[in-house]
Amino acid sequence: MSILGFDTATQRVAVGVGRGGQVLGTRSLAVERQHAEQLVPTIRDLCQESSIELSSLEVIAVGLGPGLFTGLRVGITTARTMAQALDIPVIGVSSLDLVAHPLVGIGRPVVVVANARRNEIYCARYIPTKDGMKREGDYEVLPPDVLAAELAENDDQWLVVGDGVLAHADAFANCDRFESDDDHAMYPSAAPLVAIADVRMRRQEFCDPCDVHPLYLRRSDAEIEWDRKGR
Repeated sequence: MSILGFDTATQRVAVGVGRGGQVLGTRSLAVERQHAEQLVPTIRDLCQESSIELSSLEVIAVGLGPGLFTGLRVGITTARTMAQALDIPVIGVSSLDLVAHPLVGIGRPVVVVANARRNEIYCARYIPTKDGMKREGDYEVLPPDVLAAELAENDDQWLVVGDGVLAHADAFANCDRFESDDDHAMYPSAAPLVAIADVRMRRQEFCDPCDVHPLYLRRSDAEIEWDRKGR
């Protein structure tokens, strides 16, 4: 079973390929606002390096966000287009889940915090179980100081991780923050996306490309500005 997975929810593009439950290769690169320019060439190069023919792919896995609106549109559109052209299904995974997934071995409850800009963050809480990181509650969009205050009142010793922690370091200064020499750990990565997709594919938990949609937790800046101008 050959899988191609990519996430474009942040300022990093993550791409991975796998076969038979094994991750064959991954790429992660900072793109700022060049998701459209960098995603397809990265997919092409990684597939070539991993000896994966596009025609052999059996599923496309894609990060659904929440995250950057433009980045998500690029990722979702690419996943839909490729899947339709290859006549294969799509598996969508929350980008916050991808940050939490590798941390199951820490054995602590985790809050993934993603930068939502406009002085807000996207967040979700996870508890480690024998089957992986289990999300508790809904995905949320909050001011960072509101989440930090909630965590300060909680006795469960939540560990906070994600690029939202980097963007709002002052707000989370008194929280227990995940420490790593690899800053890629603060962003969605492709290896867990491929691993999660492999499990879900075996369970036939996939969907038609047309049914894949970004996980938006709020309206875009363009929509808000449009309403502000009364259009």
